[in-house]
Amino acid sequence: MSDTEYMLLAIKLAKQGCGWVNPNPMVGAVIVRDGRIIGQGYHQKYGELHAERNALASCTESPQNATLYVTLEPCCHYGKTPPCTEAILKSGIRRVVVGTVDPNPLVAGKGIQILREHGIEVTEGVLREACTKLNEVFFYFIQTKTPFVVMKYAMTMDGKIATHSGQSKWITGETARRRVQEDRHRYSGIMVGIGTILADDPLLTCHLSDSKNPIRIICDSRLRTPLNARVVQTVGDAPTILATCSQDEALARPYRDAGCEVLTLPSRDGSVDLRKLMTALGKKEIDSVLLEGGSTLNWSALQSGVVSKVQAYVAPKLFGGAGAKCPVGGIGVERPEQAFRFASPQITRLGEDVLLESEVLPCSQES
Repeated sequence: MSDTEYMLLAIKLAKQGCGWVNPNPMVGAVIVRDGRIIGQGYHQKYGELHAERNALASCTESPQNATLYVTLEPCCHYGKTPPCTEAILKSGIRRVVVGTVDPNPLVAGKGIQILREHGIEVTEGVLREACTKLNEVFFYFIQTKTPFVVMKYAMTMDGKIATHSGQSKWITGETARRRVQEDRHRYSGIMVGIGTILADDPLLTCHLSDSKNPIRIICDSRLRTPLNARVVQTVGDAPTILATCSQDEALARPYRDAGCEVLTLPSRDGSVDLRKLMTALGKKEIDSVLLEGGSTLNWSALQSGVVSKVQAYVAPKLFGGAGAKCPVGGIGVERPEQAFRFASPQITRLGEDVLLESEVLPCSQES
């Protein structure tokens, strides 16, 4: 097998940590000696051993003079666990093949430098693009200290997210809806507006087995969330944060008594300042947010420049209706050249439906 093939295996291993390691990166490692795989591992859960140490612990024979393939540069600092460079040096590994450099300022090339200074051969950049894509959330979060926000919606081919009477269950089929559940596990938080809470009383949890629930974030400027709403009543199953502009402590106390966190933030145009909210969530180490809001919140998020990626699930059906809602409300842009623009579009078939994913170009967001 080639370096590329071993790195592909390491990437496959890394993906098994999806949803469990946030805000850490997903990392996979494979140890090869004399053309044989003698150890492999991945970062399984936040706070636990990193991929390199798990791979070393799994070795079926001595890793002396072996080659280590790892998707991300080995760490060289003390955090929840000791430095992986330390374990590599003690193991007797002769060569390390790295997918991509770690953008964390505590590492950022220093891990590779330490290995080379101790006589280990290091090969960089094997499947760099794939290894970087694997951790787009981590790369964004570690450099901005704010969550990677994915704006998700399901619509018909005529761009409607509900009928004229407001009904939306279900626009897409089971395959697409399962993918959404997978993303609820993948990302750290899920965010909606008060309109969605009042209209649908959603649970906002992950319905898959062997999964975790995202932290629920409700944008509720005036604290109108009913105390009997499911997001309040089930706070023991999934943490709930109410982001508000209200400074009325008497109004906030019942939510706090129920176990919710009330986060008071500045307002912007009468609603929660989403940029300030993202800064606050970043301080809580919430590295990613799945935005499942309605058209009003979607517009505010785009206008605020906090959206990193858009996921549009498109169903092969039409609702019609001049009054039926579209995914993005608000006033909209005035001229075509002011449109929010996207890059690197990807299309995925999900049963009868289509998922269109695209990254928001920075220049199309508010500076």
